[in-house]
This record gives sequence, structure tokens and C-alpha cells, in this order.
Amino acid sequence: MEAVFWISVAIVAYTFVGYGVIITLLAKTKKQVNYPSLSDEDLPEVTLLIAAYNEQEIVEAKIKNSLALNYPKEKLNIHFVTDGSTDNTNRIIAKHEGITLDYSPKRQGKIAAVNRVMPYVKTPITIFTDANVMINPEGVRLMVERFQNNLVAAVSGEKTVISAASDGASASGEGFYWKYESFLKKKDAEYNSLVGSAGELFAIRTDLYETIDTNTLIEDFVMTMSMAAKGFKVDYEPKALAVESGSANIEEETKRKVRISAGGIQAVIKLMPLLNIFKYGKLSFQYISHRVLRWTLMPLALLFTLLSNLFIADNQLFYTLVLIAQIAFYALASVGYVVRNRPTKFKPVYIPYYFIYMHYCVVLGWIKYFSGKQKVTWEKSKRAVMAEAA
Repeated sequence: MEAVFWISVAIVAYTFVGYGVIITLLAKTKKQVNYPSLSDEDLPEVTLLIAAYNEQEIVEAKIKNSLALNYPKEKLNIHFVTDGSTDNTNRIIAKHEGITLDYSPKRQGKIAAVNRVMPYVKTPITIFTDANVMINPEGVRLMVERFQNNLVAAVSGEKTVISAASDGASASGEGFYWKYESFLKKKDAEYNSLVGSAGELFAIRTDLYETIDTNTLIEDFVMTMSMAAKGFKVDYEPKALAVESGSANIEEETKRKVRISAGGIQAVIKLMPLLNIFKYGKLSFQYISHRVLRWTLMPLALLFTLLSNLFIADNQLFYTLVLIAQIAFYALASVGYVVRNRPTKFKPVYIPYYFIYMHYCVVLGWIKYFSGKQKVTWEKSKRAVMAEAA
């Protein structure tokens, strides 16, 4: 049982602390490139591709945000694809001149819609973004400038979750989690390549786009990892912000988390060759450390750390103290669960709860994926009101 305990502890510690330390040290060994600013004349033409489904509440704001981007207007093509939308989304978009609307009445999922329209995109750069996120004015320009490196196949922006001064567990916990994720992404990119991308905002070289299986749940991750596997770099632009509010409550956040977790285990299966560290070297090391362990072993490691500790704590002071610390942590998580949808200014109370909650969602994702119940089309999670969160 001691062996089980220490192996489990090692997995947990490495995944959430050890890898962060190691990738930070490795990143320091690499010389960082500063990309020069491009003039309007030197910037390439781009297509801002926005997949939207029943987004009548936010689509007007998204259009205004897209038109306000600091990018030459004659070089910015705004293209909405709204397959299956049944509300006023299409009518709102159609009112605006100079914006392309592509619609099919059949709803088959986001990636099917993107696969359908990508052959008609002729600009050298395509930027994918969600309808419910707002991009900062300089975001697109900053991402495009990183393509000055010919080895860069894709560039990911930064997901920014706005939380109010007193939010509930979903918005507060999600915001804390993404701060740590942002740090790891920055170091991943500095060392070698980003491991995946933020689906809310990322850009690719259009001619490198390959049709993705329409059953893929997290297509942005699979798409960019496939590019990295071919020797390209997936870069990261932390100043290109995709701003969105947190989920309205923890139940709404669960819908999103479970889908991502189901997509994560699907991605591990689809990208099985990337586990070969002898072939993919640095990329495999990053992929396994940053993603695979989280989507596979982490929930089990947490469970076995607690169970094995119960067996070995008897009359051993060190293991007894560790067990007390674990019980205290889970007690705090229980408090966070009880007040999960209540606003509070003391956000650290939600960190233990959100940590356990994330891994609970991973397990639910496994169940949903292997039972065949996770659909490619999905019910949107309700978000906190952006104006209130700002």
C-alpha cells in the first residue's frame, strides 16, 4: 500500500506542480523570438470564421466587436457559419453589409459546418473564434504577426474568463484554473510548441487545414496537435484575448466540462501515436505531462492517494498527518460544494472544490464517451451576464 500511495502522490504532484517547474526551467534554455510589428501594407488577408448556433442574444455584440478590430478593413473577411440555427441569428447577421453568412438548415455540429465552408476560404490565414467571446482590438493583428516564422502552423490566443468581485464557484474556480493554464501554455510555447489551442480563438495557415472527422468532440485540440505532430509549431499569443464570462452556475459549467473531458479521452485515443516519445520526443513529453495524465490517471491517482493513506496511517505520524491534511482538503471542498452557486468575495474557498469537481467531470466524461452518449452537437452552457461580470 505504501507503493500505491507514493506512486499516486507522484502522479498528482508531477501533473500539477512538477511539470510546471520542469517546463519553466526548460523554457529558460530557449532563446525567445520578438516578432516585429507589421505595417498595414504587409499584413496578409485573413478570414475571421465564426461558427454560431442560436446566438441571437450575443451575435450583434459579436459583429460590432469583429468590426472594431484593429486590422485593415479591406483585409478582414468576417464569415459566419450558422448551421441549424432556428432563432433570429441569421436575420441579425444578414442586416450587416460586408459580412458573409453561410447557413445550412441541418445541424450536424460545429466541425461539420467548418469542414463544409473551409474549401471556400481563400485567405492565407483563417482565424477561428466563438460567437460568445469578444476579442480585444489588437488580438488578430498580434496573432497574425507570429506567422512571420515559417514553422508556425497555428497560433492560439488567450482565453480570459471574467469574474465579478463576488462570483460563484464556476466563474471563480474557472478563472483561477485558467490563470495557471495560461502560465503553462506560455512556457510550453517558449520551450517547443503549444499542446493544443484555445478553441475560443486560434488561427491557422489555411492551406494546412485538413478535414477533421465529424465525430471529433474537441476539434481545435486534435487539429493543432496533428499539425504539431508533423513538425510545425503551434505558437501562443497571450495578448490576443478571447474574453468571456464564466458559466452562470456550476450545473451549466458541468455540461461544458463533461464534454471537454469526453473529448479529451477521445483525443488520447485518436492521437495514440503521439504517446511514442522515441518518435515525437519533446512534443510527446509535453503532451503526456500536460494533457494525457489529466485526462487519464489523475482521478484514479487522487482516489488511490486517499484510500492507500487510510490503510497505512495507523500509528505512523507522517502518514497520519498527511491523512488529516487530505481530510481537511476534502472538507473544504465540501464547503465549496454547499455554497457553490452563492456569490462570495473570498474566492479561495472555491479552489479545493473546483479542483475535485474538475476530476469528477473527467470521470463523467469517461462514462459519457464510452457509453456512446456524448453527442457532437451539444447544449450550450449558460454564461454569466458579460456586463455584470466586467
